Amino acid sequence: MTRYPRQGKGRRWTIKELEAIPAEWKGDALGDGDGLFGDVRVAGDGSVSIPFRYGFKWDGKKSWHYCGAWPTVSLEAIRAERDRARTLVKDGVKPTDAKRAAKIEAQAKVEATIAEAARQEADNLPIRAMFDAWIQDGVARADGNAELRRCFEKDVLPIIGNKPVRNTAEGDLRAVLRTVVKRGAYRMASRLHSDLVQMFAWAEKRKPWRALMAEGNPAELVELDKLLPPGLNPDAERERVLSADELRELHDRLDCMETTYADAPAGTKYSVDRPLKKETQLALWICLGTMCRIGELLMTRWEHVNLVSGEWLVPRENTKTKEEWKVYLSSFALRQFKALHTLTGETQFCFPARTATGEAPAQHVCVKSVSKQIGDRQMQFKNRSGPLKNRKHDNSLVLSEGRAGAWTPHDLRRTGATMMQQLGVLPDVIDRCQNHVLAGSRVRRAYLHYDYATEKREAWERLGERIDILLNSANVVPFRGKQT
Repeated sequence: MTRYPRQGKGRRWTIKELEAIPAEWKGDALGDGDGLFGDVRVAGDGSVSIPFRYGFKWDGKKSWHYCGAWPTVSLEAIRAERDRARTLVKDGVKPTDAKRAAKIEAQAKVEATIAEAARQEADNLPIRAMFDAWIQDGVARADGNAELRRCFEKDVLPIIGNKPVRNTAEGDLRAVLRTVVKRGAYRMASRLHSDLVQMFAWAEKRKPWRALMAEGNPAELVELDKLLPPGLNPDAERERVLSADELRELHDRLDCMETTYADAPAGTKYSVDRPLKKETQLALWICLGTMCRIGELLMTRWEHVNLVSGEWLVPRENTKTKEEWKVYLSSFALRQFKALHTLTGETQFCFPARTATGEAPAQHVCVKSVSKQIGDRQMQFKNRSGPLKNRKHDNSLVLSEGRAGAWTPHDLRRTGATMMQQLGVLPDVIDRCQNHVLAGSRVRRAYLHYDYATEKREAWERLGERIDILLNSANVVPFRGKQT
């Protein structure tokens, strides 16, 4: 049934009257005048709510427009919605259609706002996002891009990582390279410049980065030679070869460090320089005696070293050429490996990484660790403001008073090859002893498969004998190695 206010049909309900409605009125209708009707509903807890609808004629049929439910919506707001709907009907607009249109317009505004936010986000994508995309899909280095990540995290992203790509100019890239040049890392600056050029060239061809470089590729405008000291060529091949005197000096210095430290009285060892790690010393002599790459050596597992037959197998995944390489150890080189075995033979790796006490090493040391240790002891050739944390900072391994410049573990590989050359070993054999990519056509490499095992074994043994003589005698005629 339809109920009306106490004052009669055509009058409006008051809030007090609505609040007094009993639960027994459930299902009854309430007339509020001017086409507004409410339905009495009772919840499980006995509370009363009244949804109101406005009734009107449309195309000869009765239609309803929902105006809100009391007490959630006030009577004033409900009647205002009824009045708005009545006005729409007078203007020939169906209120339900207007409500639907309003929802559509509101949704369109929301979508437009989201689209604009997405557009602004895309317009402001930072260099870091471009780097992440390039690392994932645009470049695949042999080390899984580990060195590339390390380099960018250190020198690029802290400076311009959050800068929008569209706002990145050539000056920003120059600023990055200048920080590297300033610390004297010229070869690093050259590699970083090459990597930046590669990254921007990749991005320039792809969405969304292409649109963000509408004004051009900033990396193309950066000229590295303008940032380097005049006349410097950071990509020039090193030619440093250690002389016989320098090899003896290195040997004597390492021995002296060991002896001085061992002879220091208890309680005074902190006042004496700690010697180079024994494992590192052995790594240097193995590099010289086998002409291996230092990284290949530091990744070696004991399972690949046969101390009985004197053979060391370097698996293809560890080699620069991706070709398996077998080294026939000379008596000199085998002696170094046996000494190393007494230190790390209980572990998986010949050069295991440092771990917490009692834990088994699960990885080899960083392939740059030996090079860093050697460089840290030749500080006169570095451009550092001071010592790095937990690193040495002296000139204890500067050879020949620095006249020939700094030396690196890789220079020992070149030194060994030069010594072999002086001993009369043929260049083809030396190349094979160093696991170089052999010259010649693909057809030649495909059909000529003799492994030169005999010649290589003899070459390595002659090299080892020569090194033994150099390190154990002061009265020998030194080989003539080119030095720079």
